[in-house]
Amino acid sequence: MTTFGLYLSLGIDHIADFAGYDHILFLMALCAVYSIKQWAKVLILVTAFTLGHTLTLALATLDLIRIATGLIEFLIPVTIFVTGLWNIIQRSDAGDAASHRFKYSMALFFGLIHGLGFSNYLRSLLGTEQDLLLPLFSFNLGLELGQIMIVLAVLLVSFVLVNLVGMKRREWNLLLSGAAIGVSLILCVERWPF
Repeated sequence: MTTFGLYLSLGIDHIADFAGYDHILFLMALCAVYSIKQWAKVLILVTAFTLGHTLTLALATLDLIRIATGLIEFLIPVTIFVTGLWNIIQRSDAGDAASHRFKYSMALFFGLIHGLGFSNYLRSLLGTEQDLLLPLFSFNLGLELGQIMIVLAVLLVSFVLVNLVGMKRREWNLLLSGAAIGVSLILCVERWPF
């Protein structure tokens, strides 16, 4: 297998690993208010998140920044909590242009935090690599593809429940966002670094 294929596969596997469910939970909360018809907005949102974590993942992997792992592990569920809470308090499911810009900015910023969470894993993988550019690019592309698969699955479940079963979109949002908030609070308590 080529270097590109290896790290692409590792990126997909890493994001789809249920042992790292906090990242999956964040993605679920991120797209809880969207319908499958809004796939383009969700794709931009997920890509903003990927850009954020790509930046810090690269900086941390190259050892240009270091932040205590305990603090990052605590901040990751905080991002889930804030995202779920925002979903519940925003006025409408679709939101206006200003709301979307805020959410894109939030996804980009939260991506910076999640990227630091991936950095220890990737740093250990890249320990023997001479050229880091291709493995970093491949791994991040794999993460993005894995994220898109997770978001697509959430949007399909949303479509089935809202359009075929008859669940109200607001109820779906409350269910998914409330679950994300609940799990994130438990993770915050478990990972309290202070």
